[in-house]
Amino acid sequence: MTGSNSMSSGYCSLDEESDDFTFFTAKTSFFRRSQAKQVAKVEEKPTSLTDDEIKAKIDDYNSKVTENGMTLSSDGTYTGFIKVHLKLRRPVTVFSVDEKSPGPCSSSDSSDNRTSFYLPSDAVKQLHISSTTTVREVIQGLLKKFMVQDNPCKFALYHQTRRDNLFQKLPLSECPLCLRLLAGPDLENLSFVLKENETGEVEWHAFSVPELQNFLIILEKEEKERVRQVEQRYAAYREKLLQALGQVESKPG
Repeated sequence: MTGSNSMSSGYCSLDEESDDFTFFTAKTSFFRRSQAKQVAKVEEKPTSLTDDEIKAKIDDYNSKVTENGMTLSSDGTYTGFIKVHLKLRRPVTVFSVDEKSPGPCSSSDSSDNRTSFYLPSDAVKQLHISSTTTVREVIQGLLKKFMVQDNPCKFALYHQTRRDNLFQKLPLSECPLCLRLLAGPDLENLSFVLKENETGEVEWHAFSVPELQNFLIILEKEEKERVRQVEQRYAAYREKLLQALGQVESKPG
């Protein structure tokens, strides 16, 4: 397999056993950006190993796990599993099935049965990939699994390490399984996260009309909820002030 952009040429499948999750409406605003200090661009470093080093690394890796180990092929490539955490703050667009909405806070476009909704922020997907599967192919594989119609360029794969606790954006040509092998099976040493591709400003032109319309609906709901909370808080303050005023006025001169 080569580092092709096509998923048909890449070895990337999804674990069917991790499909049991439900959709929900995110409380955070869809356009809220993460702090700059939480995101850092990873430096590209050579990770080439000799055949003997790869075999030794795989043997050591497999000795630390009871399942989902790595398998070395005769051509020097190897296959294994990685887990990807989904931390998406904005809704995604899918083709609705049987014209039914897949979850709350969704908006449908009846012209092509597309629906926008939030994916759960704590979902974890396990992927079976090869050592030549690239970040680009992993992103495409995840979107295909969820039937997401959004442009893959809207998303990026990050890795997080316990050492710096930063989300580091991976280049599209990086091979995640190689990083997994080098880091070992401990998820605290290295974890993969799918997030929006943060470029500093929201690229509104990259969204479809149904998505933008759905954003307006979500924004209106958030605005009404925030207004309700503020009015409720000040009503409570007003009630306490009136009670205090009544107590003062009732006291004899």
